[in-house]
Amino acid sequence: MAINELKKHFEEELSAALNLIKVSAPLFVSEGRGINDNLNGVERMVTFDALDIKNKQIEIVQSLAKWKRIALARYGFDIGEGLYTNMNAIRRDELLDNLHSVYVDQWDWEKVISREQRNLHTLQAEVLKIYHAMKSTERHMYEYNHVLTPALPESLSFFTTQELETLYPDLTPSQRENTVTKEYGAVFIMQIGGNLRSGEKHDGRSPDYDDWNLNGDLLFWNPILERAIEVSSMGIRVDEKALLKQLTLANSEERKELEYHQSILSGKLPFTIGGGIGQSRICMFSLKKAHIGEVQASVWNDQIVEDCEKNNIILL
Repeated sequence: MAINELKKHFEEELSAALNLIKVSAPLFVSEGRGINDNLNGVERMVTFDALDIKNKQIEIVQSLAKWKRIALARYGFDIGEGLYTNMNAIRRDELLDNLHSVYVDQWDWEKVISREQRNLHTLQAEVLKIYHAMKSTERHMYEYNHVLTPALPESLSFFTTQELETLYPDLTPSQRENTVTKEYGAVFIMQIGGNLRSGEKHDGRSPDYDDWNLNGDLLFWNPILERAIEVSSMGIRVDEKALLKQLTLANSEERKELEYHQSILSGKLPFTIGGGIGQSRICMFSLKKAHIGEVQASVWNDQIVEDCEKNNIILL
């Protein structure tokens, strides 16, 4: 009941804040068009064939980052208008733990912007709208049940990955995230994908959807797990210039010939901003749960099942 209440309220807040309407989205897409998200480029997609679709493999989506941009163009959305959907995916190469599942459920959203709006101010403004929707949902859930005490700070703090490396040069990227999120409670870490001054990356990003200079991750401090948890990844999407640059940096220039990439290079797709918001992560955080399996039904290995039983954690 609490999961349903939380999701209903947050969807209403999100759609109102960002001017989004809800649409249906695919569970799978055809291979070879460049539409599926390849995440960090190493994750194996789940594929299958279908009886009445000849000579094509079908891919379970890993996210809808690219499909949404195509949908905005096809459906005729104007600047300032957007869509959101319930995205369900299978990520077969996830290492399972309290936060990671083979099954992924997100609110995926995308919104049309102008070329002039492709800047840091737009990114931060949209992030704050999402954060305020999360704060509103947290207050709503407290009214629903006073056990669910609000935990998010009043304001959200912004850092670039380079600022974190400069602040904590002796820590790993994940340690930097934990350190800064523990101090501030909620942070948005920007500019993920490219190399830092050290020559290392903070984290990997696919080169063909987010502009690495205009993206980021939203992190909350989870006092139950005593670590930062990522609840959203988002960004302003690549234009033709950023796409070519990032494909070169990623040694993936062959992707230029794919249908999706040609649509960007030829100016057929609108400029957009978008992202994914983890439904189970938000539920887990707001409902004070220790394991993501307490708020979603998935498949777990024997060790996780045994550990959860020992700790009185009830997996759905």
